[in-house]
Parts: sequence; C-alpha cells; structure tokens
Amino acid sequence: MSLKRCSRVAMAGWLVGSLVFTLPEYSEARHMAVNPELETRVDTNHRLNTGSSTRTVERGSQSLEARIDAILHPAVEKAESSIPVHQTVSAYDDSIMGTALASQEQCVNYLLSVNPRPDISVSPQELVSYYYEEGAREGIRPDVAFAQALKETGFFRYGGTVTPDQNNYCGLGTTSSNVKGAYFSSAQLGVRAQIQHLLAYASTRQPSEQVVDPRYGLVRNTYGSRTLNSWTDLNGRWAVPGYTYGQSIMSMFREMLSR
Repeated sequence: MSLKRCSRVAMAGWLVGSLVFTLPEYSEARHMAVNPELETRVDTNHRLNTGSSTRTVERGSQSLEARIDAILHPAVEKAESSIPVHQTVSAYDDSIMGTALASQEQCVNYLLSVNPRPDISVSPQELVSYYYEEGAREGIRPDVAFAQALKETGFFRYGGTVTPDQNNYCGLGTTSSNVKGAYFSSAQLGVRAQIQHLLAYASTRQPSEQVVDPRYGLVRNTYGSRTLNSWTDLNGRWAVPGYTYGQSIMSMFREMLSR
C-alpha cells in the first residue's frame, strides 16, 4: 500500500470515528430541542432558605422576571392576629376574656342613644372598631371593654379628672382627683392601653403589641402567676372602693345588647 493510499484510509477512519462519537451528543441535543417539557421543566421548584425554615417555591410557567422577584422578595407568612379564646355564648358570662356578643353597630347605637355628641377625637364607629381590633388581638371581650369605657367616661361626657384630649378611656393612672393620669397620642393607642391593662389582670401572657399601658408592669409584678377571670373580680382593684364596679359594667353591656 502506497503512502498516499495509507493517508486516505487513515483520514477516512478518523472521519468515521468522529461521526460515531458525536452522534449521541447530536441526538441528545435534538431530543431536548423537540421536547419543550424537558427543556423548560428541568427544575420546577426552587428552595429558599428564609433563616429558620426552608420554603419551596413552585416555578410552573412563571416568567423569568417573576422567578427573580420571588427569590429577591420571598413571601412572608402573616401571623394570626387573634388569640384563641373561649367562645362567649351568654350575656351573663362575666369573663374578661372571650369573644364579642354585641355587634359594633349595637355598641355605637347604645352610645348615641345616651349621648348623641360624644367628646372623642374620632367618630364613634371608628372608636368602636378599635375596641374590636385590639380586643380580638389580645382575646379581651371588646364589647364589654367598650361598656367599661362608657362607665369610666360617663358616655364620653367626662366631667371628672380625665379630659377628652388624653384619649384615656378607662382612667388609667388616675389615682386621685389631683392626678389626671395617662395621656395617649391617638384614640387607638388609648384603646390599646385599656385592652392591655385588662390583659394584665386576666392573663400572664405578654401583649401582642408593644406595651403602651403605663401600669401594665405594676399589675403583672403584683399578681405574678395569679390572674383575675371575671369583671366582678375587678371590684376594689380597678376602681376603689368599687364594690359593684364589675356588675355595673355587665349591666351596661346587657343593655347594649338590646339596641
């Protein structure tokens, strides 16, 4: 065999070998090109490390921008805003903690039936909504807490030591006729302080929101692991001497239910 012929044979063999070795790669590439499912669903899930836990995000058919946004801004699960408490079913249940029996409309109607022009910094509807929002957050009965505010403020007529500008609806810090008590910058904070003060008596659990009740620590340090269960337990404690303090609040609450 001549040198020229040998060179041609070697060249042919090299070409055949190259074709054989490249065919699988070409075949796989072609398979990927005609199978969009394999091409677009190589990884349909993405695992995000959010610190205390790992979360799986479904990619599905999201756009690239949506995927990037999901990675950069992972969804944050919202915590429950309300505390599990027993369901209040009777108007004669005098527990401090529980759920509302009266509607917000009944609360407003009761107030306006006695005082059509309450001296408050927000509308009656808005004020009542704060009681329901803050009460649900801490497990305190909002309708009875509102009845307590009506008693403490004389249906928001005031006339005593506390003045309307204080947004203090339950006499917090008013220890004598010469001590005006706490001031709050908004109606909602005033309601929150009242709800937190009730929680201080009724539970050892810390409030869900930052403490704004200036006397919360005093109550908790005094009672330690002990708690008060009923509105009548507040007799002589929230109000002094207050022999029928809780009973009068419950009586107003039941009157509210008839509106």
